[in-house]
Amino acid sequence: MLMRTDPFREMDRIVQQLSGTSGTWSKPSVMPMDAYRDGDVYVIAFDLPGVSTDAIDIDVERNMLTVKAERRPALKADSVKMELSERPLGVFSRQLMLADTLDTERIEADYDAGVLTLRIPIAERAKPRKISIGAGAGPKQISA
Repeated sequence: MLMRTDPFREMDRIVQQLSGTSGTWSKPSVMPMDAYRDGDVYVIAFDLPGVSTDAIDIDVERNMLTVKAERRPALKADSVKMELSERPLGVFSRQLMLADTLDTERIEADYDAGVLTLRIPIAERAKPRKISIGAGAGPKQISA
């Protein structure tokens, strides 16, 4: 149901983690995700711990889903001296190409315990359906 748009994103994520650089609006960091089908719904879960809901932006244009989020540093008093800072800050983004079989008009989003969960229903036109056979008069005769 999903197609990855950039096969080198995982490599970029690893390099950013090792170098300690955070994402910017022009070059955001990738966010980890899971994607699976649950019956007639496709579910995508993004890990965004420490991100407030007002810092998450979800867009869909045609079949391209874009999720952007920003983890901002916590406000600290002038007397606070940071001893260790390992949690990544900055901008995170993920773009996914959605299949035509998904109904992008009815996407639902929930955010709980640092996990953004999108539920995308399978489009009605993509679901299997039974075709009934009508009782006809039999084969048609061609007159010469």
